[in-house]
Amino acid sequence: MITLTILMPSLNNEGYLRHSLQSVLSQEGDFNLETIVVDGESRDGTMALLRSIRDPRLRLISEPDQGQAAAINKGMAIATGDVVAWLNCDDLYQPGALAAVADAFNGDASVQWLVGGCDIIDGKGRVFRRGITSYKDRLLRAYSFQSLLRVNMINQPSVFWRRSFGQEVGPLDESLHWTMDYDLWLRMARQCPPLILERALASFRVHRESKSHGGHSPQFREGYRVACRYFGDDYVSRWLHRLNVEKIAWGYRALRLIGR
Repeated sequence: MITLTILMPSLNNEGYLRHSLQSVLSQEGDFNLETIVVDGESRDGTMALLRSIRDPRLRLISEPDQGQAAAINKGMAIATGDVVAWLNCDDLYQPGALAAVADAFNGDASVQWLVGGCDIIDGKGRVFRRGITSYKDRLLRAYSFQSLLRVNMINQPSVFWRRSFGQEVGPLDESLHWTMDYDLWLRMARQCPPLILERALASFRVHRESKSHGGHSPQFREGYRVACRYFGDDYVSRWLHRLNVEKIAWGYRALRLIGR
């Protein structure tokens, strides 16, 4: 039976952590589950919450680290699952998501990584920004390496990969603050295309305290620098990436103006 390892980097996430963990530990299906929370010595009630959960499928590390990417890499180094992923402590897996993932990997030994859909939810768990979700879903259905170079349509909480493939591709770049996931997707995509699952696997939560809630110019600039590692002499993709960034930035500004 396949084993799935879900890594959860954590730092002072008490407010949403219980629901995120519940969305993992409540999953059922033909798979074994290993959940590793890598905490950066939280100062709120995170540790008390984690220690109150008596579940043999949950492992806990709590020690200082050098940020989110470093915490995830630390978890990857001790993961034992056949397939791995990470879920941030304010995001959720949707019911049946891990069963669908296990079935996909069990059904085709050639699949090295897969990507599913992802809803966007607010601080109270309500689905919103459906237009952004539809836009990314359309791009995902037409996925190619070149299209990924031009715009990152991949939803981080809905990506899973074989641990052996991840070891081949290499760890997250710890020098990146926002777009360590985009860099990883591009490295994976150079090796092989993902399997696209046309169903929502996760929910990405947008709230005031979240690190990546969209529209930050430094985040877009970092994403462009990451893409520059892979453009080569594809100057059309380089230009279209910049154009897409401007379109997305204006879209987020409009959403903020109307309180969304």
